[in-house]
Amino acid sequence: MSLVSALVHYYVYRRSVEVGWSARGVPGRRVRRLLAAVTILLFLSVPIQTSARMWAPGLSAALGWVSGPWLAFVGVSATLFAIVDLVRGVTWLVGKARPQAAMDPSRRAFLTRVGGGAALAVTGASVGVGMIEARGEHEVVTVEIPLAKLPKALDGFTIVQLSDLHTGMTIDKEFVERVVARTNALQPDLVALTGDLVDGTVANLREDIAPLGRLKAKHGVFAVTGNHEYYAGADAWIAEISSLGARYLRNERVTIGDAAASFELAGVDDYSAHEWPGHGEDLVAATAGRDPARALVLLAHQPRQVKKAARHGVDLQLSGHTHGGQIWPWHYIVKLQQGGLLAGKYLHENTQLYVTRGCGYWGPPVRLLAPLEITKIVLRSTAAA
Repeated sequence: MSLVSALVHYYVYRRSVEVGWSARGVPGRRVRRLLAAVTILLFLSVPIQTSARMWAPGLSAALGWVSGPWLAFVGVSATLFAIVDLVRGVTWLVGKARPQAAMDPSRRAFLTRVGGGAALAVTGASVGVGMIEARGEHEVVTVEIPLAKLPKALDGFTIVQLSDLHTGMTIDKEFVERVVARTNALQPDLVALTGDLVDGTVANLREDIAPLGRLKAKHGVFAVTGNHEYYAGADAWIAEISSLGARYLRNERVTIGDAAASFELAGVDDYSAHEWPGHGEDLVAATAGRDPARALVLLAHQPRQVKKAARHGVDLQLSGHTHGGQIWPWHYIVKLQQGGLLAGKYLHENTQLYVTRGCGYWGPPVRLLAPLEITKIVLRSTAAA
């Protein structure tokens, strides 16, 4: 990944030089050298910031406001430059095939600079808007899910799903407090935390994550692990967040409601959890002994876990992980990695799936075409009266 990042940085540097500093004189060389030095420093700031979250969280947070937006800038600008270069390539091929249609070299150079300059301008504006979006108000997305096995008495049962908060780096206690306040205002029957709540150690982030202890729901707060909990020490975080009042469902199931009207809620470890001793997704254990006549809702961090869920008779799976792509054009990479499951409602065989865009962000404090989301799931009974 470091090699890919270095190549992308070099490409953006070269194209930026072509836009405004292609002169061969001394001033041009000085500007190019300065631009090269700045690009190298910004490139190095990304791995330093990512690794520092474990040993120097203060440094990581400070660098995050520089390296994060820069990483988004590089990603978007590289894509736009590539589009411009594709157009240039097609134009060149047309000129070769039809010499009479070939463009004058000076005009071609001018259009190259204009296209590159437009790409940089659009990128800068997009990253600015994306930073405002990432630090702005959360959109509350209300989703109605019909369940044939849900008792009529539970029609309208609400689950507020919070996912991918990624506390740490540039997400602090104040941000978490806003999420909690917005959630409590919805007066949910149940709160589901579907993983990736933290990016750092318990020792460094205990105060920042503490507001989760003020979440309120009639039937309680339930959680499952995401992949980032494992990077930061899953066992310690499970204990810490459990002490704040959440119940982790580690490949297990509970009954929500009473003997007269209820459904089953299950949770499994993250898709990648098998890499850590004592952890791993186990749907067999989570669904063992269930009553097939009762609706089963599953909390699973990654959308692709729905393939196994469908084989075990899950009626509804709630997931996160994707951030809705977070920053265009990374949407396409995330969608490919999750088998086409990015954000919103899906149906896999007989299992319904909802994928939230998440209420935080990872890495760059930027969300482009993927707004912050707090999800309000409303369960609807379609059972016969």
